[in-house]
Parts: sequence; structure tokens; C-alpha cells
Amino acid sequence: MARRCEICGKGTMFGQNVPRKGQPKKKGGVGQHIGVTTKRVFRPNIISVKTILNGTPQTLKICTRCLRTGRVVKAV
Repeated sequence: MARRCEICGKGTMFGQNVPRKGQPKKKGGVGQHIGVTTKRVFRPNIISVKTILNGTPQTLKICTRCLRTGRVVKAV
């Protein structure tokens, strides 16, 4: 199952965890130490919704942002 919104195309993105130890200098410390970065994944909030497209009911995988902003209307 692809984690991609069928309306806006939002998908999985990749980033890094950046561990920081110590109190920053501007808060009165001796400075921060950046540890070893590790990879992490940002996944979109994808749900399956029954909608009506062109007069026919269909099930789409969409992100909750598209549902909330009204790009897609749920079928009753």
C-alpha cells in the first residue's frame, strides 16, 4: 500500500533525529553538544474514505488535511 494522498500527492518524507546534550550558552550553560544523527521517517496521515466522484462511489486514500479543508466530501 503506497502512503500517498490521491488528491494532493503528499507522501513519506525522510529526515534526521538530532540529539542535543547540554544547556545552551544563551541560557547560562557551557554550550550544546550535537550527538550522532540517525535517520527517521515522517509519514502522512492517510485514511481510506468513501467519496462520490463523477456520480459513482469510490474509495480513495487521502490525507486528513485534504479531508479537513473540504477538497473531498465523504459519501453518506
